[in-house]
Amino acid sequence: MTTFTNALASALNTKLRRLISSEPALGERIEVCSLDSVGERLYRAHFGAAKIASDETVAEAIKAACHAGVEKKLTVPLMLAEWEEIADPGQLGTWEAYRHASRLGRKTRLSEAQRAAAWVILEKVWEAIRAGGSVTRAGLFTRLAEHFSGSANLPYDFAVVDEAQDIGVAQLRFLASVTTGGKNSLFFAGDLGQRIFQLPFSWKALGVDVRGRSTTLKINYRTSHQIRGQADRLLGLEVSDVDGNKEERKGTISLFNGPAPLVVVASDQDAETQTVAGWLRERVGEGLAPQEISVFVRSDQQIDRARRAVEAAGLPLKVLDERVDTTVGRVSICTMHLAKGLEFRAVAVMACDDEVIPLRSRMESVTDDSDLEEVYSTERQLLYVACTRARDHLVVTAVKPASEFLDDLRG
Repeated sequence: MTTFTNALASALNTKLRRLISSEPALGERIEVCSLDSVGERLYRAHFGAAKIASDETVAEAIKAACHAGVEKKLTVPLMLAEWEEIADPGQLGTWEAYRHASRLGRKTRLSEAQRAAAWVILEKVWEAIRAGGSVTRAGLFTRLAEHFSGSANLPYDFAVVDEAQDIGVAQLRFLASVTTGGKNSLFFAGDLGQRIFQLPFSWKALGVDVRGRSTTLKINYRTSHQIRGQADRLLGLEVSDVDGNKEERKGTISLFNGPAPLVVVASDQDAETQTVAGWLRERVGEGLAPQEISVFVRSDQQIDRARRAVEAAGLPLKVLDERVDTTVGRVSICTMHLAKGLEFRAVAVMACDDEVIPLRSRMESVTDDSDLEEVYSTERQLLYVACTRARDHLVVTAVKPASEFLDDLRG
């Protein structure tokens, strides 16, 4: 059983043990871990410890090659996207592999000469990775997939994957290669509306075809009817993937009611701070413990705004890191990306200003029309994820001018 972070894997493990408490021996046959941890462990067992190439190494190699003036059209943002979406996921480590690779979904056309010039840049990245004795995450999972595809000794019979909407190409190949259970060896649970990490790609093209074999769950056990209904306005009535699988948002039922979410656009940051502080004091006054409350922001640049609001409410706080370990007696503060998998009785989503979500720097870095649409989608889905971490109470705040997404959230 696997998912994307160690914290989520730990939560799954706890729930699994409760589920099979009457059959403890069954637990000895089930391993629960994050995808990265199982990948690194298997890689270490077969090839030695993996040294993961840093994003900085990749970015610096691309910048250096682009500044050498290879081709004016091949800007740093375009080549970063080419690496992240084409070269690294496909592990295109040779000119011939890159030359003949499909660039499906990329609207920026590259002539044969431009593709050759792009390869000069990409080759510098591969050289930097090899020189450092490193491997990318995609490279790690690809090498493992290649190893197990020809092996008679596979490590698992079945794999259950949570948050499956965020699986990448190399991870899916890896999962398909390490199980022995035949056509039913893989079970995926996910929500297309919560995809915030990976670019969409065709599962069918990789040999994993779930068309006609999937079920859309319609009962929501975690979020009130009011919060779920309002958050769904961010996504529209239907979400689909590149293989044509569709999820309809209508018809979902929440098992309990709660107060309507609040959307507040303040005149300035001080007014926003006081609004959220007052809201937090009200929740504590109603009997909520601090650890049942969280404040989310788009990125690290807005963390101080969340901190000021919690401090103004007179409450102790903890800024969560990648381990997302909450602490009893403290309000949790973190970015929206870290919110995935968390759950609180009350959530404040702050700093939803114009140019904060969708994030201006992401918009300005886009060089391809398809990328621009993808940025809008993932930014919208990121706000959806943050809002749906709330069970009973939700407030979303911004400073004028507010994000365009808030108009959709309010309906």
